[in-house]
Amino acid sequence: MYNPDAYDAVSTRSDADVKTFIAKVYAWMSFALVITALVAMYVASQPNLVKLIVGTKIIFYGLLIGELLVVGALVGFIEKMSAATATAVFFAYSVMNGLTLSVIFLAYTSTSITSTFFITAGTFGAMSAYGYFTKRDLTSIGNICFMALIGLIIATIVNIFWTNSMFSLIISCVGVLIFVGLTAYDTQKIKEMGAKIDENSEAGRKGAVMGALALYLDFINLFLMLLRLFGDRR
Repeated sequence: MYNPDAYDAVSTRSDADVKTFIAKVYAWMSFALVITALVAMYVASQPNLVKLIVGTKIIFYGLLIGELLVVGALVGFIEKMSAATATAVFFAYSVMNGLTLSVIFLAYTSTSITSTFFITAGTFGAMSAYGYFTKRDLTSIGNICFMALIGLIIATIVNIFWTNSMFSLIISCVGVLIFVGLTAYDTQKIKEMGAKIDENSEAGRKGAVMGALALYLDFINLFLMLLRLFGDRR
């Protein structure tokens, strides 16, 4: 998570100020999700584009690697970027993600994608609300989820070569639990960030982008895990 302590922080901020910061974070996250969805639906409706992305391994895997590099650059060099550059990079990532996620419209029915989206939205909203209102420190939960996420990534890579359906089911179930926990944890950390920095400052604008990225990743990954569990394949 972006570290606002590297900048001059506002020691005391009102609840209204924190809510304004949170609202900005969710606005950026929602906008990025809309971009991803529109790009994915557009690509899925263009057979030639789908064939180019899915049928050309260099392009498909190039996009996946590019996404990792973009996120890594945003997280690693955020303090050296301007807020405008960080925002542009974030939305560039949402476009790239839309290109790769277009394949789900080929693999799953539109009805199951829609229903899973609403299930994801409800689950995400509930856990985000918990993270915002709870008085419990969720740091330990966040640390556990992060370590489990590393294990999940390794297991996913192994299953690419193993291709075991039961193992895939277990990965999806564990993935849901991980991203449910991370949603609550990230929300709490974003709230704490909002209590430290002015959302109108350069640090505040960067913080809003990084908060939006964290929640965006939580939402997308939770959606994909639930889709694997409940989605109806074509």
